[in-house]
Amino acid sequence: MNELCNILIVDDEILVRQGIKHYLSWEKYGFRIVGEASNGKEALELIEALRPHIVITDIVMPIMDGEELARIVKQNYPDIEVIVLSSYGEFNYVRSTFQQGVADYILKPKLDTDELLQVLQRTAHRIPTIQYQADAGDNQITMDHVIEKLISGYSIEYDTELLKQAFPYARFALIGIEQPAQQGTGRSYSASDLFSRLTDRVTSACGQIVLRPLPSDAHAAVFLANLDPQKADSWMTAVREVAQETKQADLQIGWAVSHLFDDFNRISEVYQDELPKLLSYRFYFPETALLMEDELPQPAQVDSSFNLKQFTEEMKREHFDTAFQDLRSYVTAMSRSYNSTAFEFKSLLGNFVFNITILLGNQGYDMKELDAAKYSYFKRINDAPHVHEAVRLLETFLEEANRQIMAKTQQGSSASMKKLLAYIEEHHAETLNLTTLGQYFHFNPSYLSSYFTTHHTEGFSEYLNKIRVEKAAELLRSGTMSISDISTTVGYSDPSYFTKVFKKMTGYSPSQYRRDHLH
Repeated sequence: MNELCNILIVDDEILVRQGIKHYLSWEKYGFRIVGEASNGKEALELIEALRPHIVITDIVMPIMDGEELARIVKQNYPDIEVIVLSSYGEFNYVRSTFQQGVADYILKPKLDTDELLQVLQRTAHRIPTIQYQADAGDNQITMDHVIEKLISGYSIEYDTELLKQAFPYARFALIGIEQPAQQGTGRSYSASDLFSRLTDRVTSACGQIVLRPLPSDAHAAVFLANLDPQKADSWMTAVREVAQETKQADLQIGWAVSHLFDDFNRISEVYQDELPKLLSYRFYFPETALLMEDELPQPAQVDSSFNLKQFTEEMKREHFDTAFQDLRSYVTAMSRSYNSTAFEFKSLLGNFVFNITILLGNQGYDMKELDAAKYSYFKRINDAPHVHEAVRLLETFLEEANRQIMAKTQQGSSASMKKLLAYIEEHHAETLNLTTLGQYFHFNPSYLSSYFTTHHTEGFSEYLNKIRVEKAAELLRSGTMSISDISTTVGYSDPSYFTKVFKKMTGYSPSQYRRDHLH
């Protein structure tokens, strides 16, 4: 039987690489896709390891382009043929690559199955180290090729006898193992280490089993198991033992096992949906060595949104214990509702940090330190590896906020100042200035200005703007009122000035804020 012609695909666009890989059942035509790279540098590493017969490369790529790749390949591996993919405007590059000895080129806009196959066949005939025949690969579709097609979401016809030979037992499952890189040391277990350890344990436990590694990313390993249904219990016990042992050695590692399934064609659904979903639950169950859907507790039933309006009212009344307790209760419930993604949970905590900082600042508390630190809290919460760390960071923030509340001086605490602040909030939409305010409270305007600054963390105008911007933000989040009408409603007669003040205080224009925060 003639040798298959091995191909390496090099293109920075993953859709192009996937398209070429799945154009045809290449092995039927005497070809085999042995690898793919996103730039020339990656390609050279794979070429050294895989020694393909043909390299198909794009011209324009980051890090190392196709022109330089072709030059190095023809210089160091003269027996490897190179085919160039190009766009209409890249003929100068193509001309340069032909000077390096490339075999052929294909225009990307005209790339189709027939042309690519013809170019590959012409090129393969030129390679003296293989006896290429167009039908060299007849009946040579491998199980690896079938699996790769199916888990990539493509349909493929295959011989059921091939399936029986590769997987003689009736039941299947996928095992996923996730392991973040250890700082400075890489992963504590390689995928091959995990595969060997798992294979040794489960084969000694139940015998009737086939294990096969599947494609996965740098921080994960995925294995396909085919087993005798009668051995499912002993198989599961062996997998659980290995998961526990590796977890003891590396607390960051986490295992997941899918449901058992009998229909091999379900491998795509399990690989793309069920297994990643299970592994994502590790954020909520960091101590659990092995996650299985049937063993998870019922997720907590939580309202889809926190009652921010009630929380804000409690904060404004200075019922901080009640407000923070409501917040803690909601976060605790959400931490048990693992159906929310880690991103959603972290975003929720970040919003709490932001809102509390703004609310306390508006109420006259000295929040300078926390206001400066909030971005650090955002980042640390976003980087939290699991739910307990994210909640701990929020608790640290609440404790610091409480310290600021307890340490509040007499600024803003006198009866007169409280009345002033209450009056400003109630009449913020009116034409309000030091003169009108002084007339109402029987203060000289200049004295009132000095008094306000002395007994509050900001001056009168700054505080009035804060109140108006806060009210405007509520309207932008909850309705469809025009920005011009909102400007008038909160007390600004000039919409352009309102926009300027709003952006200065929030970092957003009113229209940007509405897009990002509309309920």
